[in-house]
Amino acid sequence: MKKLILDLDTGVDDALAISYALGSPEVELIGITGTYGNVLLDQGVRNALAITDLLGHPEVKVYKGLPHSSTTDSFEVLDISAFIHGENGIGDVDIPDSPRQPEIESAVDFIIDAVKTYGKDLIYVPTGPMTNIAAALKKAPEIKDEIGNIVLMGGALTVPGNCNACMEANISQDPEAANELFHSGAPVTMVGLDVTLRTLLTYKETQQWRDLGTKAGEFLADMTDFYIKAYETTSPHLGGCGLHDPLAVAVAIDPSLVTLLPLNMKVDLEGPTRGRTIGDETRLSEPADTTKAAVQVDVPRFLNEFMTRITNLAKAAE
Repeated sequence: MKKLILDLDTGVDDALAISYALGSPEVELIGITGTYGNVLLDQGVRNALAITDLLGHPEVKVYKGLPHSSTTDSFEVLDISAFIHGENGIGDVDIPDSPRQPEIESAVDFIIDAVKTYGKDLIYVPTGPMTNIAAALKKAPEIKDEIGNIVLMGGALTVPGNCNACMEANISQDPEAANELFHSGAPVTMVGLDVTLRTLLTYKETQQWRDLGTKAGEFLADMTDFYIKAYETTSPHLGGCGLHDPLAVAVAIDPSLVTLLPLNMKVDLEGPTRGRTIGDETRLSEPADTTKAAVQVDVPRFLNEFMTRITNLAKAAE
């Protein structure tokens, strides 16, 4: 069985990513590494612990990662993040704190140790900034050849960004770290806005969770309804909320859900296109493409998998 690490700034779609992973029998979620973005690091770690408890999986360990980007000394949550995810990151839904604490080992060391332990059987899925994985690769560069795959949620190749015309939010938090990851030689699959904005959830689906009559189902419905309502303001043309982070988990488990474009990539670090994810013109002729970008997605199949797995989990959690 494949082993999975989620690297999360635990907001609404991160919580759905946790749910998808726990509802997937093909993988074992061996740990969650915390990062910053939708919320501050400590809030995200708190959310991850509370959510795994609520969903009936207190065995999942949570590790604290780096609290800010590789080029700054601090981090502050943007107002738009609080509007989309709520002040607490999970739609302002109140769930009990976990009695557990994060692990003493750092997220960076845990990532390295997990690669050394599981090798090609390990999949790492970062759905916030790439700060933790870039730090792990810097500390132990050999893990680029040992890890099974890195499937990130971030970037935009064929569509506009959601921060500006070309920059996606997760990449915007630490463009340098993302660029280092793309150039590391590690196997990387980018699941960006090109595909995540095609996978939409509506109130019709969340009502199915509410109808379960379970605490987990009610939490998932209330939290996601908050997220959908925010999308009605920020992206009314979509008609639902984007399933960004859970799609990355789904692709990590089943790459056939998407069409992948092999392409060595880079992140622009200077000028008006800072934060853009694009093909690296200096590596177009290299014999091997270590990065791939998802450009098409089987929407009906993914949405069916998403609802089936998470609904079954919400039933079982009670």
